Amino acid sequence: MAQLSKEKFIIIGCENANADEILRPSITYWQDAWRRLKQNKVATASLIMLILISIMTIFGQYINGFNFEVKNDALVNMSPNSVHWFGTDNIGRDVFSRVWAGGRVSIIIGIVGTLVDTIVGSIYGGISGFFGGIVDDIMMRIVEILGSIPYLVVVILVSLIFQKGILSIIIAMTITGWVSMARLVRGQLLQIKEQEYVLAAAALGANPSRIIAKHLLPNTLGIMIVAITFDVPSFIFGEAFLSFLGQGIQSPHTSWGALAAAAQGNLMFYPYQLFFPSLFISLTMLSFTLLGDGLRDALDPRLRQ
Repeated sequence: MAQLSKEKFIIIGCENANADEILRPSITYWQDAWRRLKQNKVATASLIMLILISIMTIFGQYINGFNFEVKNDALVNMSPNSVHWFGTDNIGRDVFSRVWAGGRVSIIIGIVGTLVDTIVGSIYGGISGFFGGIVDDIMMRIVEILGSIPYLVVVILVSLIFQKGILSIIIAMTITGWVSMARLVRGQLLQIKEQEYVLAAAALGANPSRIIAKHLLPNTLGIMIVAITFDVPSFIFGEAFLSFLGQGIQSPHTSWGALAAAAQGNLMFYPYQLFFPSLFISLTMLSFTLLGDGLRDALDPRLRQ
């Protein structure tokens, strides 16, 4: 009798477990990734920080009522106060409005440059990884040649052809910047194209462009998203680096890098002029990096439950 009760208890427990599994809602890969990302407090805080910075770059320059281009000789090098929250620069322009106006330019450069790198790199790497053989060898030799060109040489050549500004910076940074994305996509496709579902699509007569667009690239999307989150801050830092060399955004336009470059001469006496643009460059790069780490964990299919 005791043995029978024990067996009955086990059967009821199994039935309840099966019922829980049946009632448990089925979620997709992306829903599960979003759930895991929300559980990562550091990545969530980084995402919120990036959203706030993006909103301020759109509306921040209009908050205190000062035009970022207007000069005022009576307000030269004022320290932060209740009127000019971040102080003024060496020709009397409001630093608060200039920081957010410059942030808009820096983030636009980061987003547009990353978009170009992603599109060109994913197409190039997709073609190279899919066809393989002699096509892959030739295309990868081209990538190696482009990757070996010194960065500053490209920037100087582009600045000689185009006027210094947003367009020339984006062109200079993307001429060779897409090669890392191409290598990443190619490496993923070399692994994925041997999977059964890809071989089945090829056996059914699907053309190469359809296989790449419908089967291969979507399965590399997760790792591409993570790469994008690391690519945007690299463009922002690259623009700041070029501005320090005098090859970045030129006056009257501004960016975080241009603000930092203009303020370096006043560091000893007016450190706030360098502090605020440097602070937001650092916060933006740190937020993107932490968000990228969180996305890498959230999009890892081995961690899916």
